[in-house]
Amino acid sequence: MMKHAAPKIPELLAPAGDMERLSAALSFGADAVYLAGKEFGMRSAPKNFGREELFQAAELCHKKGAKLYLTCNTVPRNDELSRLPAFLEFAQEAGVDAFILTDLGVFDMAKRYAPKVERHISTQAGVANWAAARMFYEMGASRVVLARELSMEEIGEIRAKTPPELELEAFCHGAMCMSFSGRCLLSNYLTGRDANRGDCAQPCRWKYALVEEKRPGQYMPVVETEEGSYILNSRDMCMIGHIPELLAAGVTSLKIEGRAKSAYYVSVVTNAYRAALNFHLKNPGEPLPAWIPEELEKISHREYSTGFYMGGEPGQETRSGGYVRSYEVVAVCEGRREDGMTVLSQRNRFFRGDTADVLEPGREPYTVPLDRIFDEEGNPIEAAPHATMRVLLDTDTPIAPGALLREKR
Repeated sequence: MMKHAAPKIPELLAPAGDMERLSAALSFGADAVYLAGKEFGMRSAPKNFGREELFQAAELCHKKGAKLYLTCNTVPRNDELSRLPAFLEFAQEAGVDAFILTDLGVFDMAKRYAPKVERHISTQAGVANWAAARMFYEMGASRVVLARELSMEEIGEIRAKTPPELELEAFCHGAMCMSFSGRCLLSNYLTGRDANRGDCAQPCRWKYALVEEKRPGQYMPVVETEEGSYILNSRDMCMIGHIPELLAAGVTSLKIEGRAKSAYYVSVVTNAYRAALNFHLKNPGEPLPAWIPEELEKISHREYSTGFYMGGEPGQETRSGGYVRSYEVVAVCEGRREDGMTVLSQRNRFFRGDTADVLEPGREPYTVPLDRIFDEEGNPIEAAPHATMRVLLDTDTPIAPGALLREKR
């Protein structure tokens, strides 16, 4: 594999589907955040950001020393183009640092209507070779988000044959599409929901069986189990154990997938990759502490793979279309009162005598027994069954405000 000097400060780029997830990304160590407005973004499931929220998001990011990238990566139809100039001008006014773009017409409009905003080329553009990357750079792009179908060697060659000023962004974690960089028509064909409008129904995750034309209702399993087969269901990507290789290949920004994922997902994954990056920069050549990759088993995920990076294909998770879920957040720490009691805001039911696994930014998780819990009036309670109820915890362990308390289920 081609070797290149790793950048001094590689960027960690995290997703945000709303303000809660944006705050989580910033709190747990993201250098930059990517999100969408109410239009022209490839995810419709999250709340996304309205006009005032986008101003607030930019202000919050910049106060934290982080950058804000706005996805504008759909391929608009003719009737949508008239709304683009105002959208682009507004984004520049709000303080967006870069657009993530696919369509060349939108790219040209961004140059004209928001010239102060950098232009990044989306993975939807399918940049899989150095010629395409160089062409986008010559057109004015400062970064290309590489196609997810590339190997380490191919990324290394792209780095070697493009200007060093061109930034290379690559996915390091999250769900993968069964099609090439999201160019799938299954959802539109089967449900009428357009993936290019961020409305994919994910039919690749469904359970399939074979039906013969003259035997309706007789479902014959394709492979695996009597219940059916998930023949299109791709595994999730996880590159936590291969960050040095990504950086050596020339990647300058590590991107976490998941704008439709929860704030808990954003917190855990961002914290793990932040810890891994910091460790490798300080301890080159040494193996990661075990707790860092173990964190990624504490979120909802499909079976992990290294994608296409190591050659070959990631393959499918054929046994199930669902997620592995082993942990859930039971409370969020609001702080400590003057009388020494720790205030928790409940998220899922927990009981006296449970043990919570605590996640705080920038440190290894630790456990806290929930032996002494009380209601707001100080009365002992046996359980916290009500959503967002305040619970007082008597503990000698200092828990930082914003810390997540979780339990294995």
